[in-house]
Amino acid sequence: MLLGRYSSTMKQRVILNLTILFWVFLYGSVYCQRPAVVNLGAIFTFDSVIGRAAKTAIEAAVADVNADPRVLGGTKLNLIMEDANCSAFFGAIRAFRVIEKEVVAIIGPQSSGIAHMISEIANAVQVPLLSFAATDPTLSALQFPFFLRTTQSDAHQMAAMADLIDYYGWKEVIAIFVDDYYGRNGISALENELEKKMSKILHKLPLPVWFDDSLIVDFLNQSKSLSPRVYVVHVNPDPGLRIFTIAKNLQMMTGNYVWLTSDWLSTTLDSLYPKKPKSLNLLHGVVGLRPHIPKSRQTSAFVYRWKEMLHKALITTELNVYGLYAYDTVWTIAYSIEKFIKEFGNVSFSLNDMSVDTRSTDKLLGKLKVFDGGTLLHKKIMEINFTGLTGQVHFDQDRNVVGYGYDVINIDQMAIRTVGYWTSLSGFSYVPQEIYKEDRGIYNFHMDQKLNNVTWPSGKTETPRGWVIADNGRPLIIGVPKRVSFTEFAMEMPDSHKIQGYCIDIFTESLKLVPYDVPYRFESFGDGHSNPSYDKLVQMVADNVFDLAVGDIAITTNRTKFVDFSQPYAATGLVVVAPIDKSEPNAWVFLQPFTTEMWFTIGAAFVIIGVVIWILEHRVNTDFRGPPRRQFATIFLFSFSTLYKKNKETPLSPLGRMVMVVWLFVLMVITSSYTANLTSILTVQQLSSPITGIDSLIASNLPIGFQVGSFAYSYLTEDLYIHKSRLVPLGSPEEYERALRRGPSDGGVAAIVEELPYVRLFLSNQSDFGITGQSFTKSGWGFAFQRDSLLAVDISTAILKLSENGKLQSLQEKWFCKMGCPEERRQDAEPEKLQLISFWGLYLLCGCFALSTLLLFLLRAIWQFVRYKRKQKKDPSPSSSSPSSRTRHSQPIHNFIDFIDKKEETIKKMFTRHENRQPQPEPGTTATR
Repeated sequence: MLLGRYSSTMKQRVILNLTILFWVFLYGSVYCQRPAVVNLGAIFTFDSVIGRAAKTAIEAAVADVNADPRVLGGTKLNLIMEDANCSAFFGAIRAFRVIEKEVVAIIGPQSSGIAHMISEIANAVQVPLLSFAATDPTLSALQFPFFLRTTQSDAHQMAAMADLIDYYGWKEVIAIFVDDYYGRNGISALENELEKKMSKILHKLPLPVWFDDSLIVDFLNQSKSLSPRVYVVHVNPDPGLRIFTIAKNLQMMTGNYVWLTSDWLSTTLDSLYPKKPKSLNLLHGVVGLRPHIPKSRQTSAFVYRWKEMLHKALITTELNVYGLYAYDTVWTIAYSIEKFIKEFGNVSFSLNDMSVDTRSTDKLLGKLKVFDGGTLLHKKIMEINFTGLTGQVHFDQDRNVVGYGYDVINIDQMAIRTVGYWTSLSGFSYVPQEIYKEDRGIYNFHMDQKLNNVTWPSGKTETPRGWVIADNGRPLIIGVPKRVSFTEFAMEMPDSHKIQGYCIDIFTESLKLVPYDVPYRFESFGDGHSNPSYDKLVQMVADNVFDLAVGDIAITTNRTKFVDFSQPYAATGLVVVAPIDKSEPNAWVFLQPFTTEMWFTIGAAFVIIGVVIWILEHRVNTDFRGPPRRQFATIFLFSFSTLYKKNKETPLSPLGRMVMVVWLFVLMVITSSYTANLTSILTVQQLSSPITGIDSLIASNLPIGFQVGSFAYSYLTEDLYIHKSRLVPLGSPEEYERALRRGPSDGGVAAIVEELPYVRLFLSNQSDFGITGQSFTKSGWGFAFQRDSLLAVDISTAILKLSENGKLQSLQEKWFCKMGCPEERRQDAEPEKLQLISFWGLYLLCGCFALSTLLLFLLRAIWQFVRYKRKQKKDPSPSSSSPSSRTRHSQPIHNFIDFIDKKEETIKKMFTRHENRQPQPEPGTTATR
């Protein structure tokens, strides 16, 4: 019985397990079954420049995928296309229609505005949205996680555009753009990139999505009154090219005008050309960008296939780059679906479980099915990496396909020329990125060559300046300080009211070197009774009262915060001017003409010359003989005694006299130089003042003078913290002189702080005052311009040219050297001490001559000694065995010194005695044979 019960239980368990296994197998079979069809949606505007090419490319790509069993393994793509009709409203409705059909991904749209709307729907149903033409940079925001871009973002394109503008040196541009997501955000990206290049968009001309020609005419006419002549056009593809047609009618496609376009123009031309080649004539000189597509066999085959379809009239539009991007987008989705199915199995959808109290839009979305594997498919798309028609297809972290940069194209006559390539890594170059990646030699060779020559609307290849003086019929108003002192720099003639001066001449000469006409009018600033405030003059330039200011305007840090300055045309700085008094004499002033090295060299020369003369004269001159003490005194005192007119010891030998002549010449040069430098030092020492510079002036608490209107007042009070009560305003050179002569005890000043050019002019007529200390500021004079004025750049370039060709120096001589150029006298301008290097040639000459005579003397002495020795051998007299003879054999050096120590007369007598002791011939014999 127990056995039967056990058998019954086992049967039940077996049946239960079999049932479970059956259902598991059945469910697994259904779940793992590869879907026969996968729906793929596409939403874009069919009847558009981009849409016509994209529609054909997408259909061709779907057909190619379905024809290749290796891609989806038998699963077919079912393409569901809807026309957005250039409307965000219709695009949203079409999106709902597509999503209702359970699509796993949506291709499109090409419009950035529609993409913003559909991205919200794609987020809700978790369907990846891949756009091949929506370039708005803001679509990469985290707000749209399911949006992926299979073309390059305008953030990338506008970086290329900013580099192009910076490459040619333009600082201001005018932007013409369509006022929608695509246009506004693209121009905003350009503005950010230009800001990095220290450039800017001066004026924006926004156009409605549907604009008429009259609006373009009004906008372009308004822009003529602006200075920039560089236009950046960022609109939708326009087969009519209306902007350029109107610009040509307004005479804005010639001369100094520059037209730059984003890739809309290349897309338009690729779709029209060669059907309408005459349209290129309208665009002569325009420069644009085109997304770069690497050359490949795959791309060439597709282009040939497209031409065949055109030839067979199967399609009516030319291929553009967005058609290639659309084709690769289909393949991107196909490869991703294949990986998804292999890893996760079947494709499934489920109803949205949104709550009832949500908004009406969410209620509508709640009826839609959500793609269960949307997030997983999105991940697979981000991991994709394959070679397509547009190159290697893979995505960056911002969900944008990694592009190959841009081609820079130029329309020249009837042809579209590629003048260079741009990438974010290498900038501009002659060769595309894929070539120099393969060949590093070509890459390095072309890195510095940048772009080929561009033909501009003027028909020339020279880079246009890109701006002109504003065409508003008003000349530039130039503020000039109305000076009442130091009028040589800038002044207004009382009779003719003509303005002239050193600064005015520099400005007018600079304008002659500017390559365009600048209408202007000088306007005096000041009351004519005292020098005006230069800070106020500069502020009026900043406030647009004056277009610029010309005069002796110092470039200071505070002023550069409000205006731009030209290149300095005169170096200046603040110096201290004080009266000159006699100073106490210096007890050791006689040592100052020579340096220490020079003094030691002179002393050594005296000793060496004394030794040389002693050696040369010791054998012939009794004045150079005697006890050792006397001879040492003679050596050290002889050279010094040559400083007097007569010497007690007079050289007798020819060699000694020759050395003496050379030494006297050297001595004459040294003494003359010493006398001249000592005289200069004693003269300069009289030019001294108790004020030794700005530091002693600050510490003295004495009154300080300054020129009315000068920046010296603000510098002394704000930077050096000198109390205002110590500062005395002075208005003219005459007031300078009176204040300095009266001194601080009589209501005057102890010193004047003034800019160097004024001081030079003041001291040219004064001898009782001088500059004390060093210049304690480094500055310059320049012309003040309004912020970001492009005229400032051209004037600066002209000033540099004036400096190079010597015109600045000639203008200075014209105004300040009529009575001789003013020289700067400084308390610390002592004559330099004479250096040893200044006399090395003279010492070398003297040393070589002395050494030569000493060598001749030694050679003669050696010759005499050898001759004497030979005669001793021939005459074996008793004297030969004398102690001196034995000493000579044992100590030759000592004997040689003993020999040359003898007087010349003694040596001659020694030779005479040897000759007299020679044997006489016998009587009756002859001396000859």
